[in-house]
Parts: sequence; structure tokens; C-alpha cells
Amino acid sequence: MDMKFAEEGYPFIGFFAVVTAVSLMLAPLWIALFPFILTLFMAYFFRDPEREIPDGEGLIVAPADGKILVLQTVRESLYLNNEVLQISIFMSPLNVHVNRAPCDGIIEKVIYTPGKFLSAFKPEASVQNENIAMTMSTKYGTLLVRQIAGFIARRAVCRVAPGEALRRGDRYGVIKFSSRVDIFLPLATIPKVKLGDRVTAGETILGYIP
Repeated sequence: MDMKFAEEGYPFIGFFAVVTAVSLMLAPLWIALFPFILTLFMAYFFRDPEREIPDGEGLIVAPADGKILVLQTVRESLYLNNEVLQISIFMSPLNVHVNRAPCDGIIEKVIYTPGKFLSAFKPEASVQNENIAMTMSTKYGTLLVRQIAGFIARRAVCRVAPGEALRRGDRYGVIKFSSRVDIFLPLATIPKVKLGDRVTAGETILGYIP
């Protein structure tokens, strides 16, 4: 089966592949080992496997691979101005970093906010770190998904723009080198995950909206 890579990863993969080739020509073999290992890591990090998107009315799937870090009711005052269910997913460097749409919807806003690069584990990272917030108009109301840069991750990429339509499981962005993704759902959402669960973007059902 052919392996796909996120388009944002090709410059990194290509750079270290070139360094490896030059090292093989100009330096001892052991020196070329280091850029070769980095080439393999970049290919692994930016892998973009296909996913089996579940069917069913009212299902919300994970927007990112990783571990459930936060599962709580909060008041989201920046974009939704409402009581919502917040689910946060921490992404390690070993996870797939391509982000996917949690459900069908139309993009309302995409807002980039500069900020800090705190560890993604810290609660304040959700609002203080550099992030890209995306609001979606859905049949269940407005949903918010926020890509958050972390201590290692210094760049999030959102590929969509206001007015575009997404289907559940569609790829919409990527975060380079581990961080977190927050999703804010209506209070009516029935969670299907718990703290500490490992989830897979586009496949794992985070919750059900009756």
C-alpha cells in the first residue's frame, strides 16, 4: 500500500534526504547516518494514512490523534459565548499530525492568534499559546476547533477558508511537531471517551449529539 504524506512535510523530508545524499558523497558513511535517520523521522512524522470514517447521525469524531487531556464543561467566551463541552487532545511527536473535521459543516471563521509556546499539557496553553481557531456552522449549532502550538510545535496550518464545506473526517490542517487540539461541542453532546483515552483522527467517536 502506498504511503501518503502531508504536503507540509515534503520540504522537511526533501531537505534531509538531500543532506543525506550529499553526506554520502562527501563524508564518511557514519556521518550520513544522522541526516538519514532524520529523513526517516520526518517521513514517519508527516505520514498521512487513510482512515475509515464512521457513518451515523449525530456522531462527532476526533479531529486529531492523541490522548484525551481535558474533558469538561466550560464557558467559551472568545467565539461561542456559551456553555460547552471541551475535549482536548494531546498529540505526541509519534502521533499522526494531520487534523480532520469532526463532522459535516461550513467554515464560518478561521482566526490566527499569536501567543506563547507553553507546554501543551498546561491548562493555560489553550488560550495563551499561538493557535488557529476554526468555527463551523453545523446542524447541531456552531462548533469550535482550535489547533494549538506547543513547546515543540511552533507552527499550525489550517488549509481551509471561510465559506468552504467540510465532511466528517476530511483533512483540514496539520500541526508540525506535537501539540494539542481543543474542540468545543454543544452541552447536549454525550461523551463516548474518557480522560486518558487514546483517539484516532477521523475514526474515534468523541461523542454523540442526539
